[in-house]
Amino acid sequence: MNHADHVALLRNGAPTFEGIWADLGAGSGAFTLALADLLDGRGQIVAVDKDRSALAENQRQMSAHFPKAHVEYRAADFTRDLDLPPLDGVVMANSLHFHRHKAPILDRVRAMLKLGGRFILVEYNVDHGNMWVPHPLSFETWKALSEQYGFTETRLLHVYPSRFLHEIYSAGSITDNSRAG
Repeated sequence: MNHADHVALLRNGAPTFEGIWADLGAGSGAFTLALADLLDGRGQIVAVDKDRSALAENQRQMSAHFPKAHVEYRAADFTRDLDLPPLDGVVMANSLHFHRHKAPILDRVRAMLKLGGRFILVEYNVDHGNMWVPHPLSFETWKALSEQYGFTETRLLHVYPSRFLHEIYSAGSITDNSRAG
């Protein structure tokens, strides 16, 4: 995948990209860069990852490609409290599948978002993983699960073929904190 593919996976996740967004599990920055491209100076990004060297690479790539983007880098575990301001959007690209127990993470993500905030999940479209992608969830599984955790209007945004585990999809959801369970 290249930058255009990453942008395509996120592009239809919000009517407009603006405000404060977090990239949880940002790694070396493929989707942070895509988000910066879509925000086009109309907001800021908080890139969160436990791996400090990956975040340093993320920052190098961002400086080279989007030097005017407003990005805060946090070496932190997104499964713990991040003390962020209410967010307009969250991207989790290839990070949720590392966690068997998704409920506490989804509760945290929902709590980070403003009412009506956008959540974009990028994931492998299978329910059985391997040693590199241990706990993926298909779009159909995510769609059913999303309602249980206070996300509504979950829809498929884009798919991209993958030589690993068939395909990658992106899904967009809206936060409805009143429906969380």
